[in-house]
Amino acid sequence: MDRRRNARISAVLPVRVWGVDASSSPFMQLATVTNISAGGATVHGVSRRLKPGHTVELQYGDEVGQFRVVWVGQAGTPQAGEVGVQSVMPEAFLWGVNLERCSQLIGMG
Repeated sequence: MDRRRNARISAVLPVRVWGVDASSSPFMQLATVTNISAGGATVHGVSRRLKPGHTVELQYGDEVGQFRVVWVGQAGTPQAGEVGVQSVMPEAFLWGVNLERCSQLIGMG
């Protein structure tokens, strides 16, 4: 049984990610969001080591949002380079997609 609070929608969205990595070094890189929900996303292709609890910023198009790192895929696993993030400001929506409508269309809502 899926324990997620919000429906997730598969996506392939190019984003710019920046923040401070686990070594306290600032970074900026391009990555891809592979699924989205009203409150968070999974980011794929993150080459810097991040720590849960740290805040990063994501930019999609002209929109920028702050996100808290919730989980980080372990090196040497299929999830390496993936980061789960949760919006720090849930009322702001970065992706430009009506997730409630998408969920209804695919039978998730």
